[in-house]
Amino acid sequence: MTKNLDILEEAKKIVVAIITAFFMAISLNYFLIPANVFASGFTGMAQILSELVPLSPGILLLLLNIPVAVIGWLKVGKSFTFYSFLNVAFTTFFLEAIPVRVFSEDIILNAVFGGVFAGLGAGVILKWGGSTGGVDILALLAAKKNDRPIGVYFLIMNAIIVVTSGMMFGMEKALYTLLNLYVASRIIDTIHTRHVKLTAMVVTNKADELQEAFYKKVMRGVTRIPAKGGYSKEDKEVLLIVITRYELYFLQQVIDEVDPKAFTNIIQTTGIHGMFRKND
Repeated sequence: MTKNLDILEEAKKIVVAIITAFFMAISLNYFLIPANVFASGFTGMAQILSELVPLSPGILLLLLNIPVAVIGWLKVGKSFTFYSFLNVAFTTFFLEAIPVRVFSEDIILNAVFGGVFAGLGAGVILKWGGSTGGVDILALLAAKKNDRPIGVYFLIMNAIIVVTSGMMFGMEKALYTLLNLYVASRIIDTIHTRHVKLTAMVVTNKADELQEAFYKKVMRGVTRIPAKGGYSKEDKEVLLIVITRYELYFLQQVIDEVDPKAFTNIIQTTGIHGMFRKND
């Protein structure tokens, strides 16, 4: 039964990777590419490079992600990297299969709706334990090494894209690129979560099993606090664990597998002090 559930879960994640790749391709071929507005991360970098070399953005996106996927597989996590690269591969396929089409000459509409579709694609796959590849994997690797906020690395990469777009097409296009990035980030916030770090408080009567499962799949330290049910008077424990937004899916998966009846409260963590790094 458990094996069947695992197969079903993996099949769902593959379907999600394909659907979100379609959204990313729609964002590019129907809105951003016709308007010369750039996406975030490696996708935007692929758009810029396609103006300089005789290769399409889709092919360049795939080529840029191959070495990153190898690094991610070895250093970040096999499942996360696999579904991220799967998303990239299907994004390349859809970019090549779907013709570039102009829906509107209004650059603002293109920037906004390009951001909406890109945000939908990125937000949904993040919620299912993957990413759109590229910068996400590099940012996770860098954050793992020095524990700086992941958002710093996204900011640096997107700043490079905005400045480059301004140099190539004028500052007006750079401002429209900023608008697209803002819309995409707001959509991702709505679907997933914008907070780099979260605190989960899990009320359970299976504390030992959950703690062991957390360490195997999430690899974060757990603080255990004795608790008692207010109505049932049953002795329980509260497991306190701080995670990154990328680990939220895996945390929820572990809880559903070990103790589906556990009560979980996820709250924003505005700052932490002390050791947070994973064990290598």
